[in-house]
Amino acid sequence: MNLPDDNRSRALLFGAAVAGIIVAHLLDPWFYAHFRVEEIYNEDWGRLLRVIGYLPLWLAAALALAMHDGRQRGFRRALLLGLTPALTGLVGEALKLFFRRERPGAHEGAYFIRPFSERTWSTSGLALPSSHAIVAFGGAAILSRIFPRAWPVWWALAWGCGLSRVAAGAHFFSDIVVAAGAAWLVVALLWVKQGPRISQHNA
Repeated sequence: MNLPDDNRSRALLFGAAVAGIIVAHLLDPWFYAHFRVEEIYNEDWGRLLRVIGYLPLWLAAALALAMHDGRQRGFRRALLLGLTPALTGLVGEALKLFFRRERPGAHEGAYFIRPFSERTWSTSGLALPSSHAIVAFGGAAILSRIFPRAWPVWWALAWGCGLSRVAAGAHFFSDIVVAAGAAWLVVALLWVKQGPRISQHNA
């Protein structure tokens, strides 16, 4: 039985996402051993990449967009830009509590799953997914929907943020890939309801 085009596309995307996560886990040892930039956040470009995953940056950008759009165009785009990275950040915290995998540096690059009985509701020291990365990817994904022609810029910055976390030794590569997939999914679900209205404003 042939799948409808939309269902086929979703199935292909889901399969690609699963394959990407598997490949990322296979690559984790190589990234931990070889993909390292000492004191990356002492460099201006390193600090730039890290701040892409800083939620107040997105709130400031949302405020600027609200001031630009004003009452005439409404504030829907600005609300989405401010709320989406916050929502993906919350999803990231929930996923950390579920997966409970600790940072690579704490166990010399080995995977370690914290028992649920230990600090049950604390995400401190947990790494899957990266908090900075999932916020950055949330912002990139919603900006790519609002301003689609500039999507390479948004996604390049988000991947730069995520990879900087790997280079700093704070995360596995798979922490970043999972963050990208989760953020993309959250934004895709949001866009089902909000997208048509935003597209009318963009027209």
